[in-house]
Amino acid sequence: MEKLCNFNHEFIIVHLLLFASLLSFTNPTPSPTQDEQSQIISRFQEYLRINTSQPSPDYKKSTQFILTLAESLSLETQVIEFVQGKPLVILKWPGSDLSLPSILLNSHTDVVPSESSKWDYHPFGAHIDENGNIFARGSQDMKCVGMQYMEAVRRLKASGFQPKRSLYLSFVPDEEIGGHDGLEKLAQSDVFKNMNVDIILDEGLASPNENYRLFYGERTPWWLVIKATGAPGHGAKLYDNSAMENLFKSIESIRRFRASQFDLVKAGLKGEGEVISVNMAFLKAGTPSPTLMQNPWRNG
Repeated sequence: MEKLCNFNHEFIIVHLLLFASLLSFTNPTPSPTQDEQSQIISRFQEYLRINTSQPSPDYKKSTQFILTLAESLSLETQVIEFVQGKPLVILKWPGSDLSLPSILLNSHTDVVPSESSKWDYHPFGAHIDENGNIFARGSQDMKCVGMQYMEAVRRLKASGFQPKRSLYLSFVPDEEIGGHDGLEKLAQSDVFKNMNVDIILDEGLASPNENYRLFYGERTPWWLVIKATGAPGHGAKLYDNSAMENLFKSIESIRRFRASQFDLVKAGLKGEGEVISVNMAFLKAGTPSPTLMQNPWRNG
């Protein structure tokens, strides 16, 4: 289950401070009023209630929601479909010095699938419990970040701030299935080249407390496929060199390495980003071929 604990003005202030340093802004912004905080949470809930889960995200509704917010903030808007049916929304807050490189704040609109029966609350209900926790698919990965960007811009604009650098906000599709039709195509396009981006902020690890961690690099994935083969035979017979026996040897070797890396994290000797994480993601067995028997008494 995915929940976001106490989404309130503290998250917004964190981003304001971060943006202030990036945009050369030193004047403090006033804290949101109680009514403004309620509006912030309501907008976040509205975003969470849009079902953008793979494999059939409602991009039409999420795009309209983002464009409506952008209009309320007087941001320039652009919707691009490098692949039909997968809109990429780019918002722009022009800077006073267009010769300077820009800043890009990126987030993705799609979320992973959910099984409602395994949730205490509906995954797209955005329920808030008595402790202020919000339960919804995408509350951490990563609709919260996209909305924090928008709300930070709202607060900065309300304070009268004008950025020196142009600020872009991108809301991209299909990140949960590889990002090949969204951000990847944007990065390869003339659109991105003309944006003249110098700094990009994207998602990181969720924080369970008030400490906001920044990550300056992307971990490199290595997809390893192990195919085990072995002697076939009847399930009631023990025999050497079976496919499953051979696979177990590989899994045990990986398990020992994984445990050694995890021990470093548990002991506080290494951070999560300083070790090699190994996780078994998928196991597929052979296709069964049952024996078909004809019933000699079928016709009486």
